[in-house]
Amino acid sequence: MNWINNYVRPRINSIFSRRETPDNLWTKCEECGTMLFHREVSDNLNVCTSCGHHMAITPRERFKALFDGGIFTEVKVPAPTPDPLHFRDQKKYPDRLKAAQKQTGEAEAMLVATGEIGRTPIVAAGQD
Repeated sequence: MNWINNYVRPRINSIFSRRETPDNLWTKCEECGTMLFHREVSDNLNVCTSCGHHMAITPRERFKALFDGGIFTEVKVPAPTPDPLHFRDQKKYPDRLKAAQKQTGEAEAMLVATGEIGRTPIVAAGQD
C-alpha cells in the first residue's frame, strides 16, 4: 500500500490538480449581497440584476456605454496647477493631488471625450 501512496497518488493528483480561478470572476452587490457573474454585470451596464443597484464605473466605461459603438476620442485637457491658492490644511494640497492621481491613475479629475450619439456629435465629461 505504501507504493500507492508514494507513487500513484501524486501522479493522479498532478493530473487532476486544482486550477486557480481568477478573483475577478464574481462581483458581490454592495446593496443586496448577491454574487453576480462579471459578464452578467458588464452586459447589464454594472447594474445588479437582483435589486437594480447601480455600481460605480470609470469614466471610460461610461463613455463606451454612452457613445455609438463605444467609439470616442479623449480631449486633452491642460495640466493641473500645483497649488494656485497656497491652500493650507492638515495635509498639503500637492500631497492630496498626488494621492488622488495615484488612486485613480489619472492626471485630471475630469475626463472629456467627443463622440456621437445617434449620429449627433457630442462632447461629454466624466468624473471618477
